[in-house]
Amino acid sequence: MGILSTPYAVKQGGWLGLVILAVLGALAWYTGILLRRCLDSKEGLETYPDIGHAAFGTAGRIIISIILYMELYACCIEYLILESDNLSKLFPNAHLTIGSLTLDSHVLFAILTALIVMPTTWLRDLSCLSFVSAGGFIASIVIVSCLFWVGLVDHVGTVKSEGTALNLPGIPIAIGLYGYCYSGHGVFPNIYSSLKQRNQFPAVLFTCIALSTVLFAGAAIMGYIMFGESTESQFTLNLPPNLVASKIAVWTTVTNPITKYALTMTPLALSLEELLPPNQQTYPNIVMLRSALVVSSLIVALSVPFFGLVMSLVGSFPTMFVAYILPCACFLAILRSKVTWYQVLLCVFIIAVGLCCAGVGTYSSLSKIIQKYH
Repeated sequence: MGILSTPYAVKQGGWLGLVILAVLGALAWYTGILLRRCLDSKEGLETYPDIGHAAFGTAGRIIISIILYMELYACCIEYLILESDNLSKLFPNAHLTIGSLTLDSHVLFAILTALIVMPTTWLRDLSCLSFVSAGGFIASIVIVSCLFWVGLVDHVGTVKSEGTALNLPGIPIAIGLYGYCYSGHGVFPNIYSSLKQRNQFPAVLFTCIALSTVLFAGAAIMGYIMFGESTESQFTLNLPPNLVASKIAVWTTVTNPITKYALTMTPLALSLEELLPPNQQTYPNIVMLRSALVVSSLIVALSVPFFGLVMSLVGSFPTMFVAYILPCACFLAILRSKVTWYQVLLCVFIIAVGLCCAGVGTYSSLSKIIQKYH
C-alpha cells in the first residue's frame, strides 16, 4: 500500500522529500537489527510485547502491545479502504438494494472484501501465510511495472511544470506516508522466531528493505512525473481505465490486500486469544474472535474512508513508535551494559527524529481528517 501513495507523498512534500524516504529506510533496517539483538538477549523472547516486558516490565508489555496492535489494526482498515476505492473505480455503477437500503459501490465492495479475507484470518500458522504473502511482493513489482508501462509505452500523463522542490506545509503528511512504507516491524519478531536459519535475518531484512525502497522511489518519481498536482492518494486511481496495463495494475492492487490482511491481523488475534480462559481457547471461539476483528475493521473503514490521510496518520503515530522509537528504547534498556557510546548516540538520534516526526505528522493528519467532516 505504501507504494501506491508515494507519488502523492512527492506531491505533498516536493522532490526533496524523497530524502526522507531514503533516511527512514536506512533507519528501519537498523532498528530491525536492534529488535533481533533484543530477541537474542534472553531465552523465551519471541514477540514484540515480550521485548517490551524484558525492557520495561509489565507496563512496557502493555504500552507496546497497545501501540503495536493499533498499527496492525489500522493497516487492516487501510486494506479495506484500498479495496473499496479501486473496485469502485472498476465498477462505478455497482450497487446493492436491500429493501429501502441501497449500498453504493464503495460500501458494497468494502463489505465483499471483508467477507473474502475473513476465512484467511482463521489460519493459525504464520508459515502457511508466508507463501500467500509472497504473492503480495510479486504484486508490488507488477503494479510498479504497470505504472512505468503506462507512462513510457502508452505515453499517459503530461506535466506542464517540473513540480515543487520542497513544499514545507505538506512535509508532515509526506513524513507519515513515507513512514507507513516501513511499517512492518510489528511482525518482524514473529517472523524471526519462526525462521529455521535465524543467522540469515539481517541479510533477509536488508534485501527486503532495499528492494522495497527502490520500488517506492521508482513509483514515486514516475507517478509524480506522469500526474503532477493531479496525483491521487493512490496512483491506480489516476490510471486511464481503458488501458490493459491499467487494468492489470488495478486488479493486482485488488488482490494484494487479500494476501496481506491475514498476516497483518494475526499478531493482534493471537494476543487477544491469550486473554481468553484456557478452556475457552477452542477453534470455534478463535474463529468468532477473528471474524469480529474483521467486522470491526470494516466498520471503521466505512466511517473514515480517507486513504491518504489515514495512511499518513498511521505512518506518523504508531509506525514511528513501533519502527523507530521503541526498538531503540528497548535496546538501550535491555542491553544497557553492553551498549557502546556511538550506539547510544545513534539510538538517541533516532528516538528524537521519531518523536519529531510523530508530533508534526499526527497533528497535521488529524487536523485534515477533522476538516473532511466540516
